[in-house]
Amino acid sequence: MAADGSGAAPGGRAPDVAELEDALSLLQCVLVARRAAASPESINWQQYDVLELLRIQGAMTPSLLSESLGVSRPTVSKSLRVLKDLGLVEQAALGDDRREQTTSLTHEGHLFLSRAARGRRENARAVTGVLTAEEQAAFAAMCRRAAGAVKELLP
Repeated sequence: MAADGSGAAPGGRAPDVAELEDALSLLQCVLVARRAAASPESINWQQYDVLELLRIQGAMTPSLLSESLGVSRPTVSKSLRVLKDLGLVEQAALGDDRREQTTSLTHEGHLFLSRAARGRRENARAVTGVLTAEEQAAFAAMCRRAAGAVKELLP
């Protein structure tokens, strides 16, 4: 929105929603392609989110993963099955009740996430090569604001 509150884009022209949609879609496609190139395991976004949450939070039960990710328990269970088969996570009984499991990253899971982090750093370096320091700061701020706005659309 312009400083005058009109919603006009810089230079006085009206914002082009289709242009913004296309730019966001293109960026998403390129980032997904980069991630796929660095991931021979071919995991999906849901599975990647499980791994990242385990990295950040540590070992978790499937029910807590489900709650934290805002998805159903069967969806998490399916993701965990694939990740276990790939050797990226492991599960262990939690206490005496063998039905309740805790899930954690394996060494291979940590290695996978290290490769993903390397890819993010390469992406950031590529962007620093085409944007000025001021543009980088503005872009980072806009990305955070845009992510917050899109996150609000989640159920």
